[in-house]
Amino acid sequence: MLEFISGTVKTLTPTYVIIETNGLGYFVNISLITCEKLKLNTSTTMLLHEVIREDTFDLYGFLHEEERKMFRLLISVSGIGANTARVILSKLQTSELAQAIIAGDVALIQSVKGIGAKTAQRVIIDLKDKVSRDGVNTDLFVTQSNSLFDEALSALIMLGFSKKSVEKQLQKIIKEEAVSSVEEIVKIALKRL
Repeated sequence: MLEFISGTVKTLTPTYVIIETNGLGYFVNISLITCEKLKLNTSTTMLLHEVIREDTFDLYGFLHEEERKMFRLLISVSGIGANTARVILSKLQTSELAQAIIAGDVALIQSVKGIGAKTAQRVIIDLKDKVSRDGVNTDLFVTQSNSLFDEALSALIMLGFSKKSVEKQLQKIIKEEAVSSVEEIVKIALKRL
């Protein structure tokens, strides 16, 4: 199973990107929100989700783990396939969607093209408990620094700290301190842990 891809963005459209790596071009489906964060002829690393069927092999790409987790939660809902999940994540930021699910905001989810009232209700019913339990934690979405959080979390776990205690401290640090780099976050966290 493919986990991620690193390479150069050779083609960029609102719905897909072609990433060249080692002389091969990989067609990766993306959301509109992801498209806005990418630039042509720059290096990138994208997390992947594979959809393999009899007649197709599709890759879906994400810049952040939270978006991929939300995508995977969405496709677990009956009646929502990979393309519909991508459309939802093109219209709503992951944090907006998580908050809508927790708040039971049918109207916001239904505002996505192709999503009716029943499907929106099914998303809320099926995912309300899973949004926090599966690590798609809305506290993380309050911050704008998800990539800083992820990198600092990885670094501290590699240093031997437990994931739970590190996550709690990092959430506090990002909310309380004006930090702009992973190094700053890790230094503060090391003092607190």
